[in-house]
Amino acid sequence: MATRVPPLPPSRRHGLRRDVIVESLLADIFHGRVMAGQHLVTQELAERFGVSHTPIREALIALGGIGLITLQPNRGALVRQISAKEVREVCRVRRALECEAVRSACGRIDRAELEKLRDELQKLRGLNGRANARSIAKARDIDSRLHDLIAQSARNAFLANELNRLKMLFRAFRDVAWEHDHAHNNFQRLAEEAAEHLAIVDALVAGNRPAATAAMSRHLISGMKYWSRALPVSTDTPSPAGRRARRNGSHP
Repeated sequence: MATRVPPLPPSRRHGLRRDVIVESLLADIFHGRVMAGQHLVTQELAERFGVSHTPIREALIALGGIGLITLQPNRGALVRQISAKEVREVCRVRRALECEAVRSACGRIDRAELEKLRDELQKLRGLNGRANARSIAKARDIDSRLHDLIAQSARNAFLANELNRLKMLFRAFRDVAWEHDHAHNNFQRLAEEAAEHLAIVDALVAGNRPAATAAMSRHLISGMKYWSRALPVSTDTPSPAGRRARRNGSHP
């Protein structure tokens, strides 16, 4: 059963309401609180979030647009199973977009912003695995700021819009991966990611496009394994019962 979210205050802008709903549903899906095959009904969601049907429909359309649900006429939406294979496919698309963004942004980003990020990243890397909830929150904040700064500096409106459209999906994967590692007291990723981000920042400061692009590519390939292992269920590998059923020519 999904955790109930308190109604949003009336002063919240319409678009913000939609984004908060999308983020909440993404978290529910990736934490397994909403299971694959479950229906998301507009009326029930409107009551849960304390909003009209309009932002709910817009949120469902957004989730459908990034492939997490299947919209069904007059039946709401059906949550799709997300496999490790699909996470890898998402990561490859993100890699293509982000590498083009960092290549285009190189030489255009304010140096003071980069120096500030560099200082913060060096402090994170210096923790050497000694992490807590506050340092993880800091790592997430730096990650968001760096990728947003790159997208905004690329001077390609279509590319920036596409990254903006998908970033809630990217960050939902990221946040679930961090929570997975935190729950298992595995903080190795903190120093690793700080070093990866530093390599990107250093290349941007130096104005070295090939190095910045290569550093971004390495960062996203590295993050792929953390995203995949945090999924609540993976359909890439059949269960023992499923393998036996396939050998027998039947379905479990």
